[in-house]
Amino acid sequence: MDFDTASQSLSPGAAVHNPALRLPATCEPPSESHPPKRAVWIVFGATGHMGRSLVRAILAHGDQCTAVGWTHENTMEQMAQWKDRNCLGLLCDVRVRQTVDHVIKRSIEHWGRVDVIANSTGYGVIAACEDQDDYDLRNQFTTNFLGTLHIIQLSLPYFRERTSGRYLIFSSTAGALGVPGLGPYCATKYAVEGLIESMLYEVDAFNIKATLVEPGHVRLDEPDDNIIPSSYTSAPGTGPPKPRRYGHFFVKPNPSEPYSGLTSPAQHARRMVQWLNDRQPVSAVKSAELVWQLGHCSYPPLRLILGSYAVESIRDRMKSITEEIEDWKHLSFPVSITEDEAGRAEKEEDLDEGLED
Repeated sequence: MDFDTASQSLSPGAAVHNPALRLPATCEPPSESHPPKRAVWIVFGATGHMGRSLVRAILAHGDQCTAVGWTHENTMEQMAQWKDRNCLGLLCDVRVRQTVDHVIKRSIEHWGRVDVIANSTGYGVIAACEDQDDYDLRNQFTTNFLGTLHIIQLSLPYFRERTSGRYLIFSSTAGALGVPGLGPYCATKYAVEGLIESMLYEVDAFNIKATLVEPGHVRLDEPDDNIIPSSYTSAPGTGPPKPRRYGHFFVKPNPSEPYSGLTSPAQHARRMVQWLNDRQPVSAVKSAELVWQLGHCSYPPLRLILGSYAVESIRDRMKSITEEIEDWKHLSFPVSITEDEAGRAEKEEDLDEGLED
């Protein structure tokens, strides 16, 4: 399964029939021998490139979906264009519980039920930790972490009553390793991962499942019309400046002198997204096809890591943690003594006693 060939883009319709895009048989993904039942989805963050590809995959398979835009970026007129027989377009701000509650209740009322909830809402500010102000910090946490928690808290009673339900939460490689220049964003993703792991223990008895989707750098398989041009200005007193946007990352302008060097570690994330631009290795369309399968497989994993960059970077980080534990475990556990060492110690003790006598 090749996610890392940027020149090979697929349409959602072509991805449906691609035999290479299949989850492992051990999780019982949908197949000819295991045909899926029609499911009803809610996709928060449906207007981002990952959410948009997921909605298209859902509809290509004949499922039904509520596509939820972000009030900060979208309008009701825009979301109304998404409406058809199998798709309902709504608006929401995941930071505001009431708007999340409205989306869930409206979806149940419209479709009669909800089976799968996916959340791809989120954004990050690229800047050194020291350079990110209170607005940057609070808004990332409120959107990425509290937004996810709002979705879960407001939908769990419904899933518990049905003793069925599934969450597909988009995390990131930033939820598994620290990235210089993305400290607060990584912190929000770490928090989301801890939240989902803890929640799964609590809801397992209610037949509710969840998967953290951790893609690597995801390219735009279709044009993104929400990129802010580089020639922006910000007048004093008009609120936080609007930095240039790469996907769901904003680059904060004017880094402070200690972090402004071309080779500064704090500029790593900025250099990475500017260099990749639309050449990210992981396909949003291919990823969306596998996420759709996740919504229908019998035994979903806790994590789905997508792309060689994600696999290698997360594996290397886990390896370094394991090695560090081994290096320092002697401080927490008594050193084991072999029989030969014990015998030598006993002889030395007898010899010392003989000399004293």
